Amino acid sequence: MSEKRRHRPRDPSPSVAEPRRPLLLGAYSFVLAARLCPGVRRIALLGSLVTAKAIPKDVDLLVTVERAMDLTQLARAGRRLQGLAQAINLGADIFLADPAGRYLGRICHYRECHPRVACHAQHCGLRDHVNDDLHLVTLSKDLLAWPPIELWPKVIRRLIVPEDLEEILLTKLERDQ
Repeated sequence: MSEKRRHRPRDPSPSVAEPRRPLLLGAYSFVLAARLCPGVRRIALLGSLVTAKAIPKDVDLLVTVERAMDLTQLARAGRRLQGLAQAINLGADIFLADPAGRYLGRICHYRECHPRVACHAQHCGLRDHVNDDLHLVTLSKDLLAWPPIELWPKVIRRLIVPEDLEEILLTKLERDQ
């Protein structure tokens, strides 16, 4: 998925026995909110949730946005998802790309931009709600062009999906389209 040039975190230790369901439900809620944001062109699912891995460490979503889009509403939806994931001791990342397939960074975890020791953005505050820590995390051009699962505006499966992903997320989204 991503080329991470940092230390791998320890194995995830969720506070619930079966964390996939709450992460998938959180992803569903995120898609419902994000698809209403002006400038959102596509939402896709990446990472361990597209596999049958019983204990994923997080939910990874890729959102393709118009380059000049105001990210305030999308960032709010992303923070809700991150809060849900943190409540079960896991994480969430909202990766951003533009329609030309360029990786822009991730939605920042902070509501407001202030100089912070924990911020790894290269240009903190240059664009509201964007963590451009491209020196730490990048996504390949192929992954940006053909993510494993597209969730919106149309559900597209590029691999065989686990049963819970199909039931909890994909079937619901197809009914909503």
